[in-house]
Amino acid sequence: MEIQDIVKGQREYFNTHVTFDLNNRICTLKKIKSRLLEYKDKIYDAFRTDLNKSEFDVDATELGLLLHEIDFMIKHIKKLARPKRVGTSLINFISSGYRYPEPYGVTLVVAPWNYPLQLSLIPLVDSIACGNTVVLKPSNYTPSVAAVIKEVLSCFDEKYIAVVLGGREQNQQLFEQKFDFIFFTGGPTVGKLLMEKASKNLTPCCLELGGKSPCIVHKYSNIDLIAKRVVWGKFLNAGQTCVAPDHILVEKSVKDAFIESAKKWVDKFYYIVDENGNKKLTGDFPYVVNDKHCERLKGLIVDDKVVCGNEWNGRQLSPTIMDNVEWGDAVMQEEIFGPIMPILTYESLDEVVEMMKDKDKPLACYIYGCKKKEEKYLLKNISFGGGCVNDCIMHLTEEALPFGGVGNSGMGSYHGKKSFETFSHYKSVLKKSNKVDLPIRYMPYTKTKSRLLRFIFGIK
Repeated sequence: MEIQDIVKGQREYFNTHVTFDLNNRICTLKKIKSRLLEYKDKIYDAFRTDLNKSEFDVDATELGLLLHEIDFMIKHIKKLARPKRVGTSLINFISSGYRYPEPYGVTLVVAPWNYPLQLSLIPLVDSIACGNTVVLKPSNYTPSVAAVIKEVLSCFDEKYIAVVLGGREQNQQLFEQKFDFIFFTGGPTVGKLLMEKASKNLTPCCLELGGKSPCIVHKYSNIDLIAKRVVWGKFLNAGQTCVAPDHILVEKSVKDAFIESAKKWVDKFYYIVDENGNKKLTGDFPYVVNDKHCERLKGLIVDDKVVCGNEWNGRQLSPTIMDNVEWGDAVMQEEIFGPIMPILTYESLDEVVEMMKDKDKPLACYIYGCKKKEEKYLLKNISFGGGCVNDCIMHLTEEALPFGGVGNSGMGSYHGKKSFETFSHYKSVLKKSNKVDLPIRYMPYTKTKSRLLRFIFGIK
């Protein structure tokens, strides 16, 4: 079916209001969950093919988070869909106010390749829970996972849920269609193009982008524990995580200790000793997604600054730490999105704040080893989408903490309750009583009415 026909069919189906029924939404979510569990082994195989991810990795960073979001929506959907009563002012005495959540209509979800299951299906699940229809465009960089997603969702009519496979040509065709809401996860360049296209139809968008998320390591804490957590977060999914610590800003006096601990944890986490006593990278370490990105990463590495790693085996790059990195280096000119950890130093937190003022607002920021006063200072003076204190990445796992960017790192947010707000339009309705009709607003306008009006509005 042609893309324009899919969109047209979904609009006609949405206008029947079948998707408005809450029980229908719940049944759809349960069916998606059932299909995911049914296709679990195929999902594991697809991830091993595309990204060399282990079953544990898939469960922890993809399938588990997706199933959790489905369960949340199934449990809370009826409460979230209720009209919300709000207070009204004296000027509308006697009255009550309501906010009615309603679905937007035909929605487009454009997903990236780095977490191709959960970043495709969590927004889809959220949109379905709100009563929309969905056109999903998975990334063609992970074709095996995309094919399984299409197979999982093949039980649904395309007038309700449609999966469009393909590359740039399909993206361009989708961007030309009129949707009622667009959810995009990817890079700022494509995000700007999509928003430009969406503006022609005044289509609202939620853009989940990225950026160079800093990790600030101060001196007042257990440096070994900090290094352990930073290494885990940096090299998760081979660094191909939008909220991974992009670069590490380490207080000068603890830099050497941090690097030594980081090297230790790299060895413990990612290397094994074979039967001949030789140390080698674990076979479960994920691949860089494709050859194009491998070449890009090679261009970011300066051999003289490497303190560990920089070993290639096909598309597998060992965890690489670079010391003495400067802001002018190639690795600091773009989001790394790979297993490369640049180390920079600072002498004061004021210096860190000044550095950040000149940079685009990042998707995430991580603060370690600060006293409470210093922590408050950084949180007040650095703008970012979301983050952690004394940890990294884990804020994504909390449904009560909406996930999203700011400025160049995105607009809008989702997860849990916030997802329902993102994929719904809230109609504001004032319900007025017929028992009382205050005469103040009607002509003629007298001095008494003027005094009363000024009292109500606080005009002195």
